[in-house]
Amino acid sequence: MKDSFSTFHPFVNFLYFVVVLLFSMVFMHPIFQVIALSSAVAYSIMLKGKKGIRFNLLYMIPFLLFMAVMNPVFNHQGVTILFYLNNGNPITKESILYGVAAACMFVTVIIWFSCYNVVMTSDKFIYIFGKILPALSLIFSMVLRFVPRYLAQIKVISNAQKCIGRDVSQGNLLARARNGITILSIMTTWALENAIETADSMRSRGYGLPGRTSFSIFRLDARDKVVLLIMTGLIALVAVGAVLGENTMRFYPSIKASTITPFSILIYIAYFALCMIPVLINMVEEMKWKSIESKN
Repeated sequence: MKDSFSTFHPFVNFLYFVVVLLFSMVFMHPIFQVIALSSAVAYSIMLKGKKGIRFNLLYMIPFLLFMAVMNPVFNHQGVTILFYLNNGNPITKESILYGVAAACMFVTVIIWFSCYNVVMTSDKFIYIFGKILPALSLIFSMVLRFVPRYLAQIKVISNAQKCIGRDVSQGNLLARARNGITILSIMTTWALENAIETADSMRSRGYGLPGRTSFSIFRLDARDKVVLLIMTGLIALVAVGAVLGENTMRFYPSIKASTITPFSILIYIAYFALCMIPVLINMVEEMKWKSIESKN
């Protein structure tokens, strides 16, 4: 499925990811964490398909379980002792629940960042911050492209080395280690040269100079303004809930959360709608497309 949310104005995309990342890190209430995690997983799968499913199953679920188990082993705070370890340290209900909550928070943030890397391309980032912070935005855009570009380049170098019998899969253990160091050296040289060439290229074009104009295909149209208005309203509603203490939960020394009321349910619905905005947009666009196809 084509991601329609990516076609919105860069400011809409950026605002959305900043808000969901911030809220996912701050709100430790279980309901908010379940909403954020399920929304991030749904958008990740919608955005990346089978690759997203594989990423969540192979990496995120084991990481979540590992994080959830490690916290009560090393953190013994809490008043509800369930049992004692062989070394005499207690395992408490509060530390287990906090471990699960912290693990959900970490996994949710990682999945949101994986979606951010797909939607917020470097040209969108430079469009937003190029005039305000030209040097920083250029460096940040290069950092964001670091992993995918360098992974692709190291495959090219590795294949070239394999043709002359100097790949990490060829020879004995010592030869493989030597070949790996050679590939790493070539990769480092390429990375440094590439960074210098990019910086020189941008400087020769007058990037960051006062009064310099640049062409851009991004325009803030009517649909961007509608989504921006809806998003602002939902953010304001969730922020009001945060001020009134509806969005968080105390874990230590004992668990304490606010009582669920009609107002808190309204905050949950607003947060769910905010997190699911890209998924809802994609579903609406898909329904429109199928409706058009059925008429032809």
